[in-house]
Amino acid sequence: MRAAQPKTERTPLQEFLRFARPGFVFVGIFSFFLNLLMMVVPLYMMQVFDRVLASGSTETLLLLTVVAATAIAVLGTLEAMRSHVLTRVSTWLEQRLGARLIDASVVAKLGGAGMGAQALRDLGQIRSFVGGQGIFPLFDSPWVPVYVAVIWMIHTWLGVLALIAAIILFLLALANELVTRKLLKEAGQNQVRALRQVTATVDNAEVVHAMGMLPGLVNRFETLNNQVLNTQRKASDRAAGIVGFSKFVRLFVQVGILGLGAYLVIQGELTGGGMIAGSILLGRALAPVEQGITAWKTFVSSRDSYARLQELLHRAPAAPDSMRLPAPQGNLAVDRASFVPPGGSKPVLKVVSLDAKPGEALGIIGPSASGKSTLCRLMVGIWPPTAGHIRLDGADIHAWDRTDLGRHVGYLPQDVELFAGTVKDNIARMQQADAEAVVAAAELAGVHQMILHLPDGYETEIGESGGILSGGQRQRIGLARALFGTPQLIILDEPNSNLDPDGEAALLRAVAQLKEAGKTIIMVAHRPSILTHVDRVVMLRDGAVEMSGTRDEVLRQVTARPVGVPRVGGAASAQPGEGSSGPRAAG
Repeated sequence: MRAAQPKTERTPLQEFLRFARPGFVFVGIFSFFLNLLMMVVPLYMMQVFDRVLASGSTETLLLLTVVAATAIAVLGTLEAMRSHVLTRVSTWLEQRLGARLIDASVVAKLGGAGMGAQALRDLGQIRSFVGGQGIFPLFDSPWVPVYVAVIWMIHTWLGVLALIAAIILFLLALANELVTRKLLKEAGQNQVRALRQVTATVDNAEVVHAMGMLPGLVNRFETLNNQVLNTQRKASDRAAGIVGFSKFVRLFVQVGILGLGAYLVIQGELTGGGMIAGSILLGRALAPVEQGITAWKTFVSSRDSYARLQELLHRAPAAPDSMRLPAPQGNLAVDRASFVPPGGSKPVLKVVSLDAKPGEALGIIGPSASGKSTLCRLMVGIWPPTAGHIRLDGADIHAWDRTDLGRHVGYLPQDVELFAGTVKDNIARMQQADAEAVVAAAELAGVHQMILHLPDGYETEIGESGGILSGGQRQRIGLARALFGTPQLIILDEPNSNLDPDGEAALLRAVAQLKEAGKTIIMVAHRPSILTHVDRVVMLRDGAVEMSGTRDEVLRQVTARPVGVPRVGGAASAQPGEGSSGPRAAG
């Protein structure tokens, strides 16, 4: 888990916006010329009414038409280019940040503040806004004063009317923000919570179905979703009144400027062409403001998505570049490590020290909630210790590059999670790998024959979370994944919890072979039978080391305990989350 970066540092999202600034500048330039060219039609009509019809000159009409057609062709080209640039910018945004957000989501999950796939949904929301029509009013609204100025040049009173209309619409846009912002933000937060609950329900489908939990979970979802819908309805009702009034203002002013223009024509202060041109220019001037009010909900959603992504990236900064260290020999040392889980106050581990060397197997035992799984997570670098150090070959475990270290570490957690894909993909850690290396890991784990009996062997699609496999099959494939690539440090957290006798025998053979190959093995166990090939045993209780010594010495002391004293795997003072894969205190 990485330290949160200071709020003053730029996040990758801010860096992207900085790099994308030239693209937005070009869009702004295109918008400038687009809005100038938008005046071609009203000015063309003005010239036709005031010059062509008065003079009857077909040559003038032809020239004006050619000029107007050329300008409109340029306008269409610029509009396409503007959309093209924004589409490319939005696509680049997703390509540049997608992987980084997945990394940040994983880190945040380890720190107890996971967002699931929400970060990618937020990124998609921003991409849709940047690459869609909703962003155009932001580029077109600044040119409203230009249109008002041109109308003012046609006639002062027309300009005054246009200015008043523009001010009213801008005030309505501001009112729309004030009356809907809080409601839309609340709706967005509740929607995120509702989606997380749906994800958790689907992920735990077996438990939900087996124990009839679906109605209760559906009721909770409906309660949250109804809050979302009610809040959105209130925001939409308020916005609808403002949108309706803004449309009334625009159309009424459109009628008003024609009426005023007609009056000025009657008074001889304005030509008919000027009246028509002023009306068209006013419609164009007010259109971006009205469009902005209509698209305000999309803008607010994108703004909230941006804020959530900023918070995520501040909370889970990218790991600093680390110098690549030599491949580890496997000397593991836990030096006075203590750990308080994120958001907790009570330590789960208290000044734990132990070591393991290449060619040695170390067993860790203890009652439930004694800190065994937490210690495993610290040893593989999932969490940093609150105090003390975890060292591999003398280097702090967090000084290693995560990807580089992962090649040398095999880890089998209590709750084995597999990924949608084939058996081969999962053993190969979801990377491209030679078939020989995959088969070698499966044979070492004693799971090769079992895989061959699957419908398509190594190419069998196992479904979400390995749904087509039994618990024992998932655990054995998880073991093969842990052994893939001949890692030097192998940590197995209760590797036999779902195994039958044949699976346990295969596990024992694998441990023996790994010791002969000079690997460092850490194995958490509840049943003494799995400790056959273990050299030394450490016993934890209440997060502290209670015993340490050779396997025979420790097991003899444990079995000689007086009646009433808990044995290995017995009850102990409860600490939450034993065996959990999340960031809670674990055993």
